[in-house]
Amino acid sequence: MAHSQYTPGIVPARLAPDAYRARFADIAPPLDDHQAQVAADRCYFCHDAPCMEACPTSIDIPLFIRQIATGTPEAAAKTILTQNILGGMCARVCPTETLCEGACVREAAEGAPVRIGALQRYATDRMMARQDHPFTRAAATGRRIAVVGAGPAGLACAHRLALLGHEVTLYDARPRAGGLNEYGIASYKAVDGFAAREIDWLMQIGGIRLVTGWKLGTDATLADLVDSHDAVFLGLGLGATGALGLAGEDKTGIAPATEFIAELRQAEDLSALPIGRAVIVIGGGMTAIDAAVQARLLGAPDVTIVYRRSRAEMPASELEQELALTRGVRIVENAVPVAIHGNGALHEVEFARTEAGPAGLVVTEDTFRLSADQLFRAIGQRLGPLPDGLTTEAGKIRVEGAGRTALPKVWAGGDCAQGGQDLTVTAVAEGRDAAEDIHSFLMGA
Repeated sequence: MAHSQYTPGIVPARLAPDAYRARFADIAPPLDDHQAQVAADRCYFCHDAPCMEACPTSIDIPLFIRQIATGTPEAAAKTILTQNILGGMCARVCPTETLCEGACVREAAEGAPVRIGALQRYATDRMMARQDHPFTRAAATGRRIAVVGAGPAGLACAHRLALLGHEVTLYDARPRAGGLNEYGIASYKAVDGFAAREIDWLMQIGGIRLVTGWKLGTDATLADLVDSHDAVFLGLGLGATGALGLAGEDKTGIAPATEFIAELRQAEDLSALPIGRAVIVIGGGMTAIDAAVQARLLGAPDVTIVYRRSRAEMPASELEQELALTRGVRIVENAVPVAIHGNGALHEVEFARTEAGPAGLVVTEDTFRLSADQLFRAIGQRLGPLPDGLTTEAGKIRVEGAGRTALPKVWAGGDCAQGGQDLTVTAVAEGRDAAEDIHSFLMGA
């Protein structure tokens, strides 16, 4: 988001210098020892464990909570990390309210689930603080695998392959590894450079060579990688944010929400980030919430999320919606943008009311306008151009089983692949499972 596109209404330093750190502090401070013990003691250690069923990585949640309850958080961490090597980040960003905690029997009975996410963070943070690695590589196999994309799927795949004794080269187009974890989530969810610290810790397994600033199709083709490696895993993520398709969308002040979040995540000085007086975010998912809340935290007086359907249908969880509302974000439901107004720079956005009809969403003639000097698009991302031979389904790479694509020796997982759910935890599971499948393939199982 180049600073040259900013207008007089979009300015830096809307707050006092010391206000930024307080506003962007950890949204969920970690549990202390006593709090962790109290939280762990609430678990019923269910035999059928609906929480475990709800976890995409199938962590043995009753076991790790029992290990915390008995005073062995490092053992709990190993239980978590065996299934989810990015368990520290997932403890911070997973929508636990709709996954493990949403399935907790205490949630059903009392409306107050066991604090599974906080307990997971408690255990994994202690393991990482020890600055050692709980896993040891198997004997070298002599096999070489290329992993393209150092996001959650690629990192999980690379770690599991290295653990199994393979040599891995991990490629990423950006200057830093991490993908969504580094560039795409609200900064208050992972403070103090946690994403980078988790990767440094993960890399202690050995056997992984990281190459950044490397782009598939520019620096090498997929065919080149297949020829020079025993297998290839694609964790490409998704590319450009969808456009609104309206005239005037190139006006200054309009940008993808993902660019705004990435710039904020990489900023050394938050006070230097310009933000508008009136900010509109189009969309209803986690990216929309993250962009809107952070715009408010940067000092924007007026921030509005506009979603085409009802609040109940928003992809963002009810908890995330409440977070936005408590931070002063307004949510306008059942409306779509139909026109952009302004002379060179954004001035107003015109919306039309929508209604649910038998054949789908109906755009009515009832319109209204909202003033804005900044607009962020958060209406989903799409897959970029793919190498020849890969087939797609519903806009993603078609895979079978644990990520096998139509091309021999090529696997895929995470958001770029069929079945990806735009969740860090799901991407981790897919990367891990693809690594196990690659290992079986290479070792002749």
